[in-house]
Amino acid sequence: MSPVLAGVLQVLALVVALGLAYRPLGDHMARVYGASGHLRAEKWIYRAVGADPDTQMRWPAYLRGVLAFSAVSVLFLYLLQRVQGGLPGSLGFASIDPDQAFNTAASFVSNTNWQSYYGEQAMGHVVQTGGLAVQNFVSAAVGMAVAVALVRGFARSRTGELGNFWSDLVRGTVRILLPLSVIGAIVLVACGAIQNFAGIHEVGQFLGGSQQWNGGAVASQEAIKELGTNGGGYFNANSAHPFENPGPVSNLFEIFLILVIPFALTRTFGRMAGDVRQGYAILAAMVTIWLGFTALMMWTEFSHHGPAFDLAGGAMEGKETRFGVGGSSIFAVATTLTSTGAVNSFHSSFTGFGGGITMLGMQLGEIAPGGVGSGLYGMLIMAIIAVFIAGLMVGRTPEYLGKKLGTREIKLAASYILVTPALVLGFTAAAMALPTPGDSMTNSGPHGFSEILYAYTSAGNNNGSAFAGLNADTQWFNTTTGLAMLLGRFVPMVFVLALAGALAEQRPVPETAGTLRTQKPLFTGVLVGTILIVTGLTYFPALALGPLAEGLAS
Repeated sequence: MSPVLAGVLQVLALVVALGLAYRPLGDHMARVYGASGHLRAEKWIYRAVGADPDTQMRWPAYLRGVLAFSAVSVLFLYLLQRVQGGLPGSLGFASIDPDQAFNTAASFVSNTNWQSYYGEQAMGHVVQTGGLAVQNFVSAAVGMAVAVALVRGFARSRTGELGNFWSDLVRGTVRILLPLSVIGAIVLVACGAIQNFAGIHEVGQFLGGSQQWNGGAVASQEAIKELGTNGGGYFNANSAHPFENPGPVSNLFEIFLILVIPFALTRTFGRMAGDVRQGYAILAAMVTIWLGFTALMMWTEFSHHGPAFDLAGGAMEGKETRFGVGGSSIFAVATTLTSTGAVNSFHSSFTGFGGGITMLGMQLGEIAPGGVGSGLYGMLIMAIIAVFIAGLMVGRTPEYLGKKLGTREIKLAASYILVTPALVLGFTAAAMALPTPGDSMTNSGPHGFSEILYAYTSAGNNNGSAFAGLNADTQWFNTTTGLAMLLGRFVPMVFVLALAGALAEQRPVPETAGTLRTQKPLFTGVLVGTILIVTGLTYFPALALGPLAEGLAS
């Protein structure tokens, strides 16, 4: 079987698996967030945190819950790393330095999982399982809660109430993420991923020296790492490490885990909004972009430019022979079109255009299908912008899902769109202008610029993947990427929840002959075009200096 055919068959297998899971999972999540009762375990959690799960919250109260919970999480994870040296199960590792502890705490709480450290050489079992793995669950649940709050804003009328943050957080964790991650961990163990609390041990002698590895609860963390679109690996090599991703079957399964909840949330959106066709329209836009990017990435990486590429079956440098060009390309697109950031290959080793595709996937806002929760609310914001543009074309006040999009709503949507590019381009410009940050670049010229641009694109969009050529473990990058992660996660949430509150207060607007039919294929095309045009106008100059210049020169 040719490598190209193998890659195409993997894509088809993914489409079939995701299609089978789409309806049951989407309906299950709609039932979870629409339920009125509470499980016994959930009641224990509410008592422990002192929360009343039945109190309806307006958007300021909902936002305070999001920010308060996340602030406590950052502080807890920071302190846990700072005292690691005195904890049992630390494997003899010292406490984490302040700047790196801040960066890691900001990273995992913001669902970014950017890692400027070697996991197997820095973090013991307690920090990995009691700190990082816990944040993999709750940071994903926070994103899902905010997305559900926005959907309620569309579904409700003449009230500013968006639900209860604590109830949404706990239900998302207990009823959705936890059971799915248990199943995922069992499958990964069956595929060969490790699951233990072993200490450091030698595995052999190599060139006169010994190689050492430590064990860990890898499969369980790997499952929620992918399922919650987190991305932080137990080992520095992430999903290229055989303990995390043993072979082609586990690789395809991990891609499935990355994509399944973000895609299924469109079904949840349609059910909660009262029109499943609206969910299908959003799904169609996501699938169009995902398949387009996957095809483009495979074409760039399979293109042959000489005998070495012919023999390898494509651009194999930096890629695992276990996965090949196809498995690596599909994984790279999935992880950068979502906020996962896991890697099974070095994106810095991709072709110039291939590296540009991974960057562009993040710069779209990671909405195809995007992160758990964040992908849905990001796509709904773009849908509002698309409806607004369409309304301008015909001279009509824009409406979406029975809600008028006035000045307030459009200002909030536009503010959401502007936050991340301002962070990415602002920090990139500062890093290139100052003398010290440039010392961290492994390469010069367009590829070196791409290393910096990729780092802040990854941090600002809460992705977490790295170009693998940048030394990011410096005070400058630990501090600035940490700030970019926190601001890129929580400032947009302010605008999303404010928008949800504004929509929930409105009276529903009846459809007329002039209402744009947003459940039709025409709207899907307008939405995809809006996403590509807005992103292109924002990032094209920066991309032209980096991956485009490198690709055209090769």
